[in-house]
Amino acid sequence: MAFMFLRESIAAYRERDPAARSTAEVLFCYPGLHAVIWHRVAQTLWLARWTSLARFTAHLSRWLTGIEIHPAARLGRRLVIDHGMGLVIGETAIVGDDVTLYHQVTLGGTSLSHGKRHPTIGNNVIIGAGAKVLGNITVGDGARIGANALVIKPVPAGITMVAAPANVLDRGRAKPCFDAYGTPCSEMSVDPLLHDIESLRAELAELEARVGVLARAGTPSLEPAE
Repeated sequence: MAFMFLRESIAAYRERDPAARSTAEVLFCYPGLHAVIWHRVAQTLWLARWTSLARFTAHLSRWLTGIEIHPAARLGRRLVIDHGMGLVIGETAIVGDDVTLYHQVTLGGTSLSHGKRHPTIGNNVIIGAGAKVLGNITVGDGARIGANALVIKPVPAGITMVAAPANVLDRGRAKPCFDAYGTPCSEMSVDPLLHDIESLRAELAELEARVGVLARAGTPSLEPAE
């Protein structure tokens, strides 16, 4: 089982990274692969209820690779972490198969509850460098998250999300409160006009995706014949 994991993981790196020239290079020189190997050890300890030792193992992995993965996070097969420095995957995050994550990606939680509070990432998803996916949201299969994007709402399958300029989310509060990652994700905290614009943008992106699917399927034109 361990041999199969290593073989398919190394093959995934060689397929998706043109800089990977040999199996030995990937095995010995890719911190993303090392971090996932350490995670498998830490998760085994976590499931055996050796939680403190599991956290120490994850801490050691972070010190060696620069990649922080909580022992309870669930990672799919053939995960590629490219470069990886500064990447964070939270406790209740779920990552599907054939996912590619670049450096400084954060799969973070915005709630202080002990339930599911981190993202669920579907299969064949690519998340670009510096992107932040926050909260108990789902990123659908085949989605693309551009570099430095901030995602706090569910992403439909096959959609590409890119970063936007910073906007005002709230215009002042009666008293300060704590927001994880400095990002208030409550509907009530978002500027109403900005919320409407983002809703229209999401609906337009979903409509474009549907039209693209119909076009690829060869759906006949709806325009009347002359």
